[in-house]
Amino acid sequence: MHIVFVISNESSVPYFNWFAEKASRQKVHQFSFVTLYTETPKMIEDVGKYGWKCYWIKYNHHKRKRGMISSFFNLYRLFKKLNPDVVHTHLFDDSFPGLLAARLAGISKRVITKQDTTFHYFFSPKWVLADKFNNWNATNIVPVSNEAKSFIIDKENAPENKITMIHHGIPRKIFTQQSDEYKKELIENYQLTGKRVIGTVSRLIEWKGYRYIIEAIPKVVEKYPNAIFLFVGQGNQKEELEMLAKKLNVLQYIIFTGWMERPYMPSLYSILDVYVHAANFEPFGFVIPEAMMNGAPIVSTPTGSALDAIKHKVNGFLVNYKDAKSLAEGICYTLEHGADFKEKGKQTALEMFEFDKMWEGYINLYEKKSLQN
Repeated sequence: MHIVFVISNESSVPYFNWFAEKASRQKVHQFSFVTLYTETPKMIEDVGKYGWKCYWIKYNHHKRKRGMISSFFNLYRLFKKLNPDVVHTHLFDDSFPGLLAARLAGISKRVITKQDTTFHYFFSPKWVLADKFNNWNATNIVPVSNEAKSFIIDKENAPENKITMIHHGIPRKIFTQQSDEYKKELIENYQLTGKRVIGTVSRLIEWKGYRYIIEAIPKVVEKYPNAIFLFVGQGNQKEELEMLAKKLNVLQYIIFTGWMERPYMPSLYSILDVYVHAANFEPFGFVIPEAMMNGAPIVSTPTGSALDAIKHKVNGFLVNYKDAKSLAEGICYTLEHGADFKEKGKQTALEMFEFDKMWEGYINLYEKKSLQN
């Protein structure tokens, strides 16, 4: 069986590399990879070392409509040439031209993983009709969480018989490689000795709910004056968030770390007393299973992987959307009882979100006969 993975606006995709490596060891299924990107992608080298081909189609997302039309013709020609058994798309910009091209090229199995579920609905409603068009062109639709599944059915009117929910997965060996050296470096660099450390990892954008974390800080530090908040990430909301923190007189309790290199992340999670996630909606949210696998007690809105994995006050704490009071309650509770969440959360994540489980889910889907449309 020959499977073609397609993605847009990405030079390199970690789980594409994991599929490439796994498939090279299995030697059962053939994989090819396609990226719609502005310049020569790193993916060519990434998957090439495992013996797979990566095709590059030049694509400029700043000229989206023109780029999609051009990509459609390029993808159609490529699919006719390769004649794969499966075409699998992942984001809107690759799915819109890719699924139509695959359909017209006669590819019988057309899979879309809805990684950007809700984006158009909340931020560009005129494109929701195009999301529905993608669902129509696909023979199989994959939401990555149960919340995303419900959304696709309720808001995009996707037929349930096309839908298979498959969680994203991550290789535990890669994502749990903690280092005593890195832990020491992080503690020293950010002066965390004697602190109760609350961290979050995401882009500094409205969607991620940082403002509600900041609004929760006064209540937290009232009870835990040695609390410190690490905001790990970059984004265009940083200045606005700093102004809000100054207004509430809590800026001294926040460290904006900026971007942090991937090798540091397991060690970062391991030194947190609380990992807090306040996003308004996450199709999945990779940071939740990453933090759980490394023993970080979780406080999260009931979204994506958190909603599927966390049992309230058993292996984590669920809080209300856009609710600073609820966040403060969750953080304070977890600072007191978080030790109870560590091992239970870790085991849950390892059982639900291991990469091999994701691999098996997709291979079973590829091999299953699809409904044609």
